[in-house]
Amino acid sequence: CAWSIERPPGDTAGCTFCHTSSEERCSTCHQRHQFDPAVARHSEQCKACHWGKDHRDWEAYDISIHGVAYQVNKWSSTEFDFSKKLSDADYVGPTCQYCHLRGGHHNVQRLSTVYTSMGMSNADRGAPLWKEKRDTWVSVCDDCHSPRFARENLQAMDEACKDAGLKYTETFKVAENLMLDGMGEPMPKDLAPDWSGQHIWS
Repeated sequence: CAWSIERPPGDTAGCTFCHTSSEERCSTCHQRHQFDPAVARHSEQCKACHWGKDHRDWEAYDISIHGVAYQVNKWSSTEFDFSKKLSDADYVGPTCQYCHLRGGHHNVQRLSTVYTSMGMSNADRGAPLWKEKRDTWVSVCDDCHSPRFARENLQAMDEACKDAGLKYTETFKVAENLMLDGMGEPMPKDLAPDWSGQHIWS
């Protein structure tokens, strides 16, 4: 994301760890010293990069019901048989790879859950452009859940994004009014990055 690279170095440490080379490397997921697909199918492989304050993907997964099912059962070969290809997997719960590398393909972004690539922003809601991407997302959940369950969760995420946008606007207006009334002080630029990379409010 272009806006991420403009953030303070502490916020982008996790990004630059992987995204500084000009090429994607197999060893990022497969491990250079143990190049084994079975190892790459464990969720911890994603944790190497996707954790921390800049993108809390591992933390979100780890405390979710899916992550708990994984942590409790990952050493059981009957519940998680990592020797099977992802297309043949019948895990007791989804790993990062099961959903994002569905079928064994290597395009992780194809099944991204980042809301800006799912058509969840207020401007995108209901746009035909996002129908195929949203239907594909629902189809992944269909492996274990009903289509209704997945659609209701997608709608809940839509509403959460809408509510968050309204709260952001309200909060920004309060800060703006404080500044206009001479009651607010702008933070130093290095301490107050706005989401767009601009430095505006505390």
